Amino acid sequence: MRRTTALWEVFVTRFEAAFEQYKRQRLTGEEAGDLLGMSGRHFRRLCVRYEDEGIEGLRDRRIGKVSPRRTPERELERMHELYRERYADFTAKHFHEQLVRRHGYKLCYTVTRLSLQAVGLVAKAKRRGAHRKKRVRRPLPGMLLFQDGSTHRWIGALQRDLDLVVTLDDATGEIYSAILVEQEGTLSSFLGLAETIAKHGLFSAFYTDRGSHYFFTPKGGGKVDKTQPTQVGRALSQLGITHIASYSPQGRGRMERVFGTLQKRLPQELRLSRIRTIAGANRYLKERFIPDYNARFAVPAAEPGSAFIAYLGRPLEDVLCIQEDRVVGADNCVSWNRRSLQIPPQQHRRHYVRATVRVHEYPDGCLAIFDGPLGLARFDQKARNRDVTSQAA
Repeated sequence: MRRTTALWEVFVTRFEAAFEQYKRQRLTGEEAGDLLGMSGRHFRRLCVRYEDEGIEGLRDRRIGKVSPRRTPERELERMHELYRERYADFTAKHFHEQLVRRHGYKLCYTVTRLSLQAVGLVAKAKRRGAHRKKRVRRPLPGMLLFQDGSTHRWIGALQRDLDLVVTLDDATGEIYSAILVEQEGTLSSFLGLAETIAKHGLFSAFYTDRGSHYFFTPKGGGKVDKTQPTQVGRALSQLGITHIASYSPQGRGRMERVFGTLQKRLPQELRLSRIRTIAGANRYLKERFIPDYNARFAVPAAEPGSAFIAYLGRPLEDVLCIQEDRVVGADNCVSWNRRSLQIPPQQHRRHYVRATVRVHEYPDGCLAIFDGPLGLARFDQKARNRDVTSQAA
């Protein structure tokens, strides 16, 4: 209050000095207005009011009056009620987006946020820390992709944590694949890669942490051993994709920020849509959430064009799968995870006893046996032979 009074007294003093100079024709109206930080027209208007009413004529007549543009109280009350009853776990920004989409809301985000903060429904954000320079993005989509998983209570109705495996482009921040699974691992990584390559093509480099399904690390916290590739490493090598290991949390900062945003948005939307199963959540991710996320958060690439190239090799499913060699037994069967896989009679060979064959396990649980590029048999999730003819991989 003291500051307001002091500023008012300073303004009156400066105005009276400029008014005196104006009356003596030592200053024009425009020059006097410039001294006071106003237009010449407004200065002359104040001069008339000063002569008629004295100092009181200089006061801003808008003070104490309701603005004609003031937000309707009824609309704010409706918004507050919706937040309390249905959106209490949403961020202010996410809440505003849902209001516009679902409830015909017209007020802007800033008015909404300030109103929520004023009634104590949303806390003010903490002050940002010290400025740090961002790592420059790759100029083209397809030059570098990230993949990582985040453990979180994604589906509240299940009352347990799940892993969300996300594949993200560095150049644009666009999410190419997001899959909810019970536990992140080799097969979930293959699912994300398969979805990305099938839609966009092959990319140049793949950046991940040093999890055991990505790299073999002889010593905890040490460097990875690329001479002993994991199943994911082997598949990337066959596809000609460079695999880059992360050695610091800061190197995955962009991915961590994405997960921070997803954790504040996805569980709330799944609850609002009454989704209670992993299958339903994955459908919602693919059909609704990821397109909305990319439209909201993805940025244009620094340069036009794309580094993706079309995939033209053997069936992608026979690359992005678990592959291990097995020696065939005397009964032409192969042992795989306590299951016996029978090789059916082949026209080109009498038997495969003691021969080395390759077993493929696919992300959906199906199996296949190969002799080099030649497919010998395929099996369903229960290891039952599907009686398909031999085919090349």
